[in-house]
Amino acid sequence: MREAINPRRRGLAIALFAAGLCAALPAGAAASAGYVAMGDSYTAGPGILPYEEGAPAGCARSTENYPHLVARALGLSLTDISCSGAKTEDEEVSQLEGQPPQDDALGESTRVVSLGMGGNDNNLFGTLLLGCTETDLSTSGKAPCKAKYEGFVQSSFAADKGPEEAALRRIKELAPNAKVFVVGYPEIAPAHGVCPLQIPWTEGDLKWFRTKVEKAGNKMIKEGAKANGATFVETFKPSEGHNACQAAGTRWIEPLIGSLTGVPVHPNATGEENDAYDVERAMLNHGIR
Repeated sequence: MREAINPRRRGLAIALFAAGLCAALPAGAAASAGYVAMGDSYTAGPGILPYEEGAPAGCARSTENYPHLVARALGLSLTDISCSGAKTEDEEVSQLEGQPPQDDALGESTRVVSLGMGGNDNNLFGTLLLGCTETDLSTSGKAPCKAKYEGFVQSSFAADKGPEEAALRRIKELAPNAKVFVVGYPEIAPAHGVCPLQIPWTEGDLKWFRTKVEKAGNKMIKEGAKANGATFVETFKPSEGHNACQAAGTRWIEPLIGSLTGVPVHPNATGEENDAYDVERAMLNHGIR
């Protein structure tokens, strides 16, 4: 059976055609610009096969992640340096063997940069996934995880603001001719209700995570991008209703329990495809051809 085309990307493909662009360049076709994709696992696409040949195994960098999809759609020459588990500090230091500092990929010839980073800083994401699950399964109350971790989240954001903005300034110094696109995180938790078979948290904690972690984190990332001359790419609003609590075929994020990719609470192929749509549209709107 022929795979269905995502209607959001179908619409963008029509727009590309109308603009006289090719929606997907054939192998070996000339590329028009140097594109460096930096980021963590939400960029790398772990669990979505095949992986990029030659990339460190620990990075789990998919050839169907949004940087690869964007590069093929817009005819950009891609250097994907994203890596699962990356933190903002890994822009300057080697994260693991075979994975150089992500900033090493930047230079004067770089014309386009996308950056999806921050969720792993201070071990925020992993701490909350594990901590909220353990707390909600063992403690009563409307929002036991919020009670335990709200201070940790606030201090993490406060500590991360400066380094994230410094990283953006460094990107502009290393790639002075590049347009920089900072990619936000999509919806993980629903606005209402619970899904104990997918994420066994209370409704209060799901709402708290969605509002005070996801949305607040994206707000900080957006403000940092604006303050440093970069373009923020909104992925949260377009992904609403496709969170990890939804059924297979509807969700763009795999659940904590029962992930079909084997990587819990991360984008599936459809999620990466829709992130690519949002990034492509932002790039087109800012003159990337």
